[in-house]
Amino acid sequence: MPYLVECLASVERQTLDPARMEVIAVDDGSADGTGECLEEFAARAAMPVTVIRQENSGGPSGPRNVGLAKATGRYVFFLDADDRLGDEALERMVAMADKNGTDVVLGKVEGINRKPPASMWGRTLDRTDVFSSNIKFTLSAQKLFRRALLERHGMRFDESLWTGEDALFTMEAYLRADGVSVVADYPCYYLVGREDGKHVTKSGSYTLRFDSARALMNLIADMVPAGPRRDTLMVRPFLVTLLPQFGPKFLKDDERIRRHKMELAGPLMAAHWNPEVARRLRVHERLRLHLVAVGRPELLPEVIEFVRAKKQADALLEKRGTRVYLAYPHFRSKPAGVPDWVYLAEPREARAVEGYREEAAGRFLRRALRKARRSLPTRGVKAAAA
Repeated sequence: MPYLVECLASVERQTLDPARMEVIAVDDGSADGTGECLEEFAARAAMPVTVIRQENSGGPSGPRNVGLAKATGRYVFFLDADDRLGDEALERMVAMADKNGTDVVLGKVEGINRKPPASMWGRTLDRTDVFSSNIKFTLSAQKLFRRALLERHGMRFDESLWTGEDALFTMEAYLRADGVSVVADYPCYYLVGREDGKHVTKSGSYTLRFDSARALMNLIADMVPAGPRRDTLMVRPFLVTLLPQFGPKFLKDDERIRRHKMELAGPLMAAHWNPEVARRLRVHERLRLHLVAVGRPELLPEVIEFVRAKKQADALLEKRGTRVYLAYPHFRSKPAGVPDWVYLAEPREARAVEGYREEAAGRFLRRALRKARRSLPTRGVKAAAA
C-alpha cells in the first residue's frame, strides 16, 4: 500500500475478457491494510479472485510459488504489487503466444521513477531465443509464461535466494522454452519506483549478490555446454550482478569487506571467467573483472575513479590501424603488469576511433585471444578449456 491500489486498478482495466482471467493474490504477512484491500477487490472484480493470506516469508519466492501452485490457466503472469500493467498488456501478450506457439512472452517495460532495461525493445519479435537477442538482460519475473512449460519441468522460484531468484527462474524458462516472443510496440508493464526506495533488489547484504551470481552462473554452466553460447550468457551475471560489487561502492568499502568480496569472487572467476567472456565486455568492464580474477584489488580504485569521473581513455592505434588500445589506468605499467589484450578494443568500441581498420583486425583479435588464454591464472585457463 498505497501502490497496490493502482496495481489492482490496472488489472481491472485489462482489455482481455475477464472470463479468461484469474487473479491469485498472496498477502505475504502485510500489516498495512493490504489484506483488506485484496478482499474488497475480490468482492467487486469481474474475474475470479483468490486471496491467500499467510505469515511473512521474507522474500518474493515463497508467495510466487504459492500462487503458481494455485494457478489453472494456460499462462501465468507475475505482477508485483507496486507495479502496474498497460491496459492491453495481457490481451497482446496472450495473442502473441497463441499466434506463435511460444512459451515465454516479454512485454515492453517502461519506468516510473525507475530506469527499466531497454536494449531488448528495439523491435517486436514473433519468435527468438536467449542466444540471438538481448532478452538475457531482462530476467525479472514479469513475463508471460506458458504454465505447461513450468509444470513439465517442475519449475519454481528458489526460496533459498533473497535476491536474484527471478533471474534464475526466467533464465531457466528461456533455456527450456520452445521460443520466446517480444512485444516491443506497446508498454505492457510499468516498473514503479517507490518513494521510500524499499525495493528488495536495492536492499540486503552484498553477500546476497554473490549468492545470486553464483546460482545463475551454475545454472548456465549446467544447462549450456562450454562454448560460445555459454560465454554469451555468462556476460549477464558478470556484467549485471558481479561487476557492480567492484564499482563506486567498492571505494567506500573498508579493507575487511574488500577482502571478503575478493574471496567470494575468486571461485566464480576461476570457474567461469575466460577470454571469450572477457572480449564480450567493454574495455573498462573487462579491466575491472580481470583485476579481480588475478587478485589485484589494490589496482581497482584508480580504474573505478577514472570511470566514475566519465573520463575518456586515450586511444592508441597500432599495426596500421588494426589494433585499438584504450589507455585506461595501468595500461603498459610494468609494476601493474596488466597484459595488453585487456585494453584491446573489440570492433564495437574500436569503430568510434578514427583510423581504425576493422577488416584486417579480425586476424589479430584471434591471435590476441590465444595469447590471453595463456596469460590468465592457471585455474581460469583450465576452466576456459573445459
